[in-house]
Amino acid sequence: MAPLLETAHKLGWIVLKSVLRFTFMFFNNCVAIPSYCLYLILLQPLRILDSRTFWHIEGIMFKWLLAMVASWGWVAGYTVTEWGDDVRPISEDEAMIIVNHQSTGDVCTLMMCLQDKGTVVRKMLWLMDHVFKYTNFGLVSLIHGDFFIRQGKAHRDKQLVYLKDHLDQYYYSRDRKWIVLFPEGGFLRKRRETSQAFAKKNDLPHLTHVTLPRLGATQVILKTLGPLQENGSLGTDNTPPSQTAGKSRGLQWVVDVTIAYPSAQPMDIQTWIFGYRPPTVTHVHYRTYPIKDVPVETEALTEWLYQRFVEKEELLAHFYQTGAFPPPKGQKEAVSREMTLDPVWLCVIQSLAFASGYLWYSVLQYVYCLLF
Repeated sequence: MAPLLETAHKLGWIVLKSVLRFTFMFFNNCVAIPSYCLYLILLQPLRILDSRTFWHIEGIMFKWLLAMVASWGWVAGYTVTEWGDDVRPISEDEAMIIVNHQSTGDVCTLMMCLQDKGTVVRKMLWLMDHVFKYTNFGLVSLIHGDFFIRQGKAHRDKQLVYLKDHLDQYYYSRDRKWIVLFPEGGFLRKRRETSQAFAKKNDLPHLTHVTLPRLGATQVILKTLGPLQENGSLGTDNTPPSQTAGKSRGLQWVVDVTIAYPSAQPMDIQTWIFGYRPPTVTHVHYRTYPIKDVPVETEALTEWLYQRFVEKEELLAHFYQTGAFPPPKGQKEAVSREMTLDPVWLCVIQSLAFASGYLWYSVLQYVYCLLF
């Protein structure tokens, strides 16, 4: 009887905690997202007079919103340990991030682990599935200038044209520096079987922990944001192709990010919201490549991108066997770094969100009373 009561008590506590977390996050969204939108409406005159300052302010608020999402996992004990190259020294350069995709939790993990990387989060543009546009955070991403892409052969060619137009119009005009994409084009569990069948048919590597990446979006980004050289590679000395005002040197790095979950059990957004999973450490491995080493011609880029995902496969296989990523070439031991967030800072931005919500509620209520 005692073990049964103990189990019931634990289950009851998990349910209560999940309800409390969901309630907090619901109200957090109800105050933070409308406040973000209303502040930007108020700042529209600044957008006309000084667009750069407007998008600087918007980027700061965008980073705060992503930090709130990161805090949901942080307080539940969902932390990040980092491996490989340290990307902080290049945080003010321009870079493209390519990430393996296992679940909705991958986005939350990136929101967390990039928080301490200088201005990366506030100057970052995301490529995500168009379904995300219809979520609670979709309006924020739409305002920020993220790109929503439709999957499937029927939409592929048009979407790549739309992507190029979007980058030309928004990337540099809004002072973006980092761009994030998931080249696999979907979750591992959904694409693995199809990818393996394609690999077998075309004599390509058999992958288990990742899938073969798709080339289209990667090639469009490299050709649009990076200076093309005569040898078919990208460099950093010439002016990028687009002549958008305020544009800098173009992409300087490709950052290859590999996300690994203990026991190959991906974290999803539901887990972040309800917190029913025990404290978990997600492991993130970085490998940086100078843009001059990245080809852009179709055949060479395909080979280069496939090789990156073969390396991801090897990294993940090693991690699932040993619990750690392998050391870099020439080194005997891999060194990990614990990624931390400042709890005081998280409390401050949460407090600002609720204070802003109260402020805008009071203002709108006052306006309503005046009008009616």
